[in-house]
Amino acid sequence: MVNKRKIILWLSLVAVVMLLALGFAPRPVGVDVRVVTTGPLTVSVMEEGKTRVIDRFVVSAPVAGYARRLELDVGDSITQGQALVHLDPMRSGTLDPRSQAEAEAAVVAAQAALSATTEGAEAARAEAELATNEYERIRRVAAQGLISQGELDAARARWRSTQARQRSAEFNVEVARGKLEAARAALKFSAAEPDGTGGHVSVTVKAPVDGRVLKIIHESEGAVPQGQALLELGDPRALEIEVELLSSDAVRVYEGTLVRFLRWGGDATLLGVVRRVEPTGFTKISALGVEEQRVRVICDITSPFESWQSLGDGYRVEAQFVLWENPEVLQAPASALFRAGEDWAVFRVSDGRAEVVRVETGARSGLAVEIVSGLQRGDQVIIYPGDQVAEGGRVSPRT
Repeated sequence: MVNKRKIILWLSLVAVVMLLALGFAPRPVGVDVRVVTTGPLTVSVMEEGKTRVIDRFVVSAPVAGYARRLELDVGDSITQGQALVHLDPMRSGTLDPRSQAEAEAAVVAAQAALSATTEGAEAARAEAELATNEYERIRRVAAQGLISQGELDAARARWRSTQARQRSAEFNVEVARGKLEAARAALKFSAAEPDGTGGHVSVTVKAPVDGRVLKIIHESEGAVPQGQALLELGDPRALEIEVELLSSDAVRVYEGTLVRFLRWGGDATLLGVVRRVEPTGFTKISALGVEEQRVRVICDITSPFESWQSLGDGYRVEAQFVLWENPEVLQAPASALFRAGEDWAVFRVSDGRAEVVRVETGARSGLAVEIVSGLQRGDQVIIYPGDQVAEGGRVSPRT
């Protein structure tokens, strides 16, 4: 009986000790794990871009004039040589009562000046005729030797002088007649012509190329100076993509680099290539107020036009510049890597414990990194390891 009680007592003591040991024993650390896999890996740069027409044509007024209202709308198709804008001669301004009276008085004054110069021309003509007759008479008498050579020369000089005064008077008549016509025109076209064109032929501005109207700058009728931009033309089937990359990313992009255009609105991913990396950068303020050095990169779309024909000028796209790509790469999550001295390392889960494994890495994308050596396909690694994870420590993968 006594032995039986001792046995029960000892068993109870052992059970208590075991429970205490289990209670104070370190528990496994819960961790998130990922499997090392093989698959495609792409190193790329992502940035927003926008489409733009490659060749834009700004149609401007070749001469100053009065433009008629445009009958075109944005998006209308045009053909080369098609009439776009009609420019009429500049319209005259209307006259107020005072200016009207001054214009009428100018006409009267011009008429009087014409009459005066006409009379002066008649007088000069009469003097010229008299001088001509006198010169002819003196020349006949001089031929008979009855008068001196000096008298003949004087008569010739008077004849030439009167001829010159006659021509001058006739020129003055033409000038006065022109001033009268100008005064009448100023009075006539200021109010008499409803359209102010005076019946002159208008200038027609024609389309230089086939395409569509991209932008209308001057739509309503009105006066335009020479060189005034009227509308923009272009061919939306010839688009390019303009992307502003950070200068640190632009140095890794070259002409011919593959580009994928994502989230542009269509179902398919569009392909393209880099055509030009501009050699100069510029400063741009980001949304957070940080100054950034940006570089414009121009890309061409290589996908068939039928797959992106709904794109237009100024549309937003996301451009993925493919810097490096391999379809079969041993890779691990980038979040599993940490520094171990000068090397990279990961925590590999082995038999429920964390094991530090040094790895050699290769290409790196935003979420994955190429594993050159140190791991094998199927290994489980801990991502985002915390301070509780240590070499040889027990871990428990979370489900």
